Amino acid sequence: MKKEREILEEAINSLLRYTQIQAIVKDGRLRRDAILEIASEEFAIEIKPEITKGNKGIVLAQLKEVSRENNLPIILITKYIPGEIAKEYVAEGVCYLDVAGNCNIRQKKLMLLIEGKKIERMAKINQPRAFQEAGIKLVFQFLVDPEKTQLPYRELAGMANISLGSVGTIMQELIDLNFILKTKHTKKLKNTKDLLNRWITAYHDVLRPRLLKKEMRFVKPDSYNKWKDINLNLISGHVYWGGEPGANLLTGYLHPGTFTIYTDQNWHIFKDIDLVPDENGKVQVLDIFWNPDAILGVPPLLIYADLMSSGSDRNIETAIMIFNNELQYIK
Repeated sequence: MKKEREILEEAINSLLRYTQIQAIVKDGRLRRDAILEIASEEFAIEIKPEITKGNKGIVLAQLKEVSRENNLPIILITKYIPGEIAKEYVAEGVCYLDVAGNCNIRQKKLMLLIEGKKIERMAKINQPRAFQEAGIKLVFQFLVDPEKTQLPYRELAGMANISLGSVGTIMQELIDLNFILKTKHTKKLKNTKDLLNRWITAYHDVLRPRLLKKEMRFVKPDSYNKWKDINLNLISGHVYWGGEPGANLLTGYLHPGTFTIYTDQNWHIFKDIDLVPDENGKVQVLDIFWNPDAILGVPPLLIYADLMSSGSDRNIETAIMIFNNELQYIK
């Protein structure tokens, strides 16, 4: 709470410095009933310490929920928001103000736009192992099947393809972070929704960039509409649709605009289905990071994670459908 208050006060001071407008907090509890008044316009407040590619979709969904609950336009208060994400949020109707003084606030006759202000970003140190590469792979196993917390550490190491020593360290961290309840005879996941959100952020910020094999495009433009006609089973090894096409196969909803393929094969084999390398292509080929013989296909959890981190409203809507239908065990 103290950290949130400091972020809010610094952001308000920056707004005053650059615009000579004094923003007023009308409810100091800084929960979902807090209101920020700027030039007679009221906004529901949501404070987030950091906005990254990994959590932008999760945060966007939370922002819209707070806006609906309060029946007010929402303003995001944060330390710093990257310019690319800021543009995406503005397109979704979200106002923002960061500690550096950057803002885009539009409501009725009020229009405030400040860009290009910088803030010194502190290097992240002592990050929990649970949300670094090995931990992300292990927590993935638990989120797919919470009963796996009961398995011997050696078996978990094999499933996640990490060292035995890493399993012990990560498990203790998860206990200390209150994500695993350890009793004399059992270990059980707890606070799973919070764990899922932290995992999604870490997965997209840390692990997923390392899994990218190649960005590609279809040679034939009509392949983007006829992607279901492509028989991935004809390709050797394990090859699966994830992301938006995976969501379409799972729900029958969402026409894919971008395409994700998870595989344990070299990207060169995709030339056989008329895919060619393109740095601006709409097809991402990613390495499978789980045991494809133990977890068949792309689990709904991973499809949900890819959709939630996209920042797209239509993807988030589909992700919520998947969560409600496939991930009811995560509460």
